[in-house]
Amino acid sequence: MSQSFDSFDADTAEKQVVARKTTFVSIVVNLVLTTLQIFIGVIAHSQALIADGVHSLADLVSDFIVLIANKASGAKPDADHNYGHNRYETVASLFLGALLIAVGVGMLWRAGERLAHLDDIPAVHISALAVAILVLVSKEGLFRYMLREAQRVRSALLIANAWHARSDAASSLVVAIGIVGSLAGVRLLDPIAAAIVGFMVARMGWTFGWDALQDLSDRALDEDATDEVRKLLMSTPGVRDVHELRTRKMGDLALVDAHILVDPLISVSEGHYIAESARSRVLTDKRVLDALIHVDPENDALRHPAANLPPREAVIEALDAELAKRGLRAVSLNLHYLSSGLDIEVTFAVDERDADLANRLNLDDLAARLEARKITVQRLLDTASRSPDRQAAARVS
Repeated sequence: MSQSFDSFDADTAEKQVVARKTTFVSIVVNLVLTTLQIFIGVIAHSQALIADGVHSLADLVSDFIVLIANKASGAKPDADHNYGHNRYETVASLFLGALLIAVGVGMLWRAGERLAHLDDIPAVHISALAVAILVLVSKEGLFRYMLREAQRVRSALLIANAWHARSDAASSLVVAIGIVGSLAGVRLLDPIAAAIVGFMVARMGWTFGWDALQDLSDRALDEDATDEVRKLLMSTPGVRDVHELRTRKMGDLALVDAHILVDPLISVSEGHYIAESARSRVLTDKRVLDALIHVDPENDALRHPAANLPPREAVIEALDAELAKRGLRAVSLNLHYLSSGLDIEVTFAVDERDADLANRLNLDDLAARLEARKITVQRLLDTASRSPDRQAAARVS
């Protein structure tokens, strides 16, 4: 796991740098625009411009949320958060969505009240249009800059913040149109523009909040990303098939669980080696934070495991008892628990003159006694040349 977290640390560090830089730029721009919009909106009697200023104020709050969440999510895994703190970004996105919904509903309410008292609305001054155009150009430029940087480091939170800036540009366009209509004598258009801005803000908040809620509910990677992970696993030498592949989002990254099918007759160590090789391949995908690979001799989803197969200790005890009756003793034993039954591989140390070993054992009868599907016998010759360590490793018990 440490290898995956090393690369994760490097990506996180770069993401934090980009987040701080883009967010500080956004803070400066929004601070200037908010002050200008609200001040001129009050003087120029434009509710749409004031609503857009409140929207920019919400941007300022969201920028600070991004900074706080970015710092918290960069913390390394600890005893309380074994997989890191990436979901802090998702929680921040959920909070940001709720904030935008509240702001949007407030704008809609205020616009409704203004429409109900349309005769009391004073004429809008042309300075409101100049500020609306300035805001439109500034927010579009900010969006393009933030989106480019966010996509480079693949941060969902930063991408959401960038599109928030784009929604600001769109709302500023609506405000400008409303102000133009109001200047032309249609005073109804200014509060309507304010209502449209409120709806856009609330809708954007709903989108962010819903996506964040899905991620917090262990949403999986999309179908294309999952297929890419599957291909990485299948490309590993020794992997025959992949099943029960599951993923769950962890902030901008994901955790992967998968079962791989290998040759059922290989050793445990070889199966482990294949699993580690498969995991290393999956971790080359920068979307994957960590992977848990389970080794299967057969497909769990398709097989019907034989019930009540005896454990290894019971097989050893029964085998030793049967072999003792024939004056034999096994030096090694391999068991293969398959859906078709239990296969036993027994190795004996005998000399070359004992060519009738299989007949002496009566393998069919012995397999029935041991509840095995079949028994395979091997002869180990020249035991004197084997080292003490190898002899010890070959003993059954």
